Amino acid sequence: MKTNTLTAVILTKNEENNIVRAVQSVQFCNKIIVLDDNSTDKTVELAKREGAQIVTHSLDNNFAQQRNYALRLVETDWVLFIDADEEVSEELRDELQTSKLEEYSSYSIPRRDFFWHTELRHGETAKARNRGIVRLVKKDTGSWDGTVHEVFISDERHGRLTGYINHYSHAGIAEFLQDINAYSTLRATELFARNVQTSVISIIAYPVAKFFLTYVVYRGFLDGPAGFTYSFMMSFHSFLVRAKLYQYIRFGKLSV
Repeated sequence: MKTNTLTAVILTKNEENNIVRAVQSVQFCNKIIVLDDNSTDKTVELAKREGAQIVTHSLDNNFAQQRNYALRLVETDWVLFIDADEEVSEELRDELQTSKLEEYSSYSIPRRDFFWHTELRHGETAKARNRGIVRLVKKDTGSWDGTVHEVFISDERHGRLTGYINHYSHAGIAEFLQDINAYSTLRATELFARNVQTSVISIIAYPVAKFFLTYVVYRGFLDGPAGFTYSFMMSFHSFLVRAKLYQYIRFGKLSV
């Protein structure tokens, strides 16, 4: 694949601690667009210093809408989406530069997750690692759908690459808590809009089942203390989603 057919898009919001690594990892692309949601830190300044084009556009709590907006900005045939706390590995970079991609209109890319300096091979992150997530799409072949945990919808053929995206989420517990609080609010709001119901039983049972699934069935315990903490925190995320949804249904408001 020739690099002059590929634009990298990075969605940001106050990512000064991560943005340089992300932008540097996609320097092989013909163009880099940082789509920024009104950052108040040094994200924009640092991204500009690395040669990225900055476009400011409010997220409005809708990731699919933000990605679709990015697709309208791109002029190349292909778009590579990465998050600010991710980087393209050398293997993936080489694959993107040498592979012929005409056979499919979108590609899943496997993602390696790191937490507490540990590579998570099991549990919550195993699906993204083994099956990949859609991050490379051909322009004008589909669109993104979903407020959070958005998916690419297309009627055309889908492929899979082998090189990894490296994901360095949640530098510590405090950041982890901030993230799951924010994302659980988005998810609960989305479920409320779809008229999904919840109950005290589901508020209790779902997080317990989620922890058992990710830590025991998906063998998160093999990742040591990092695996336990990650499984526990993501189960807490499930609790927050349903508790906030219940609050929204019962009292008519949802606090962040």
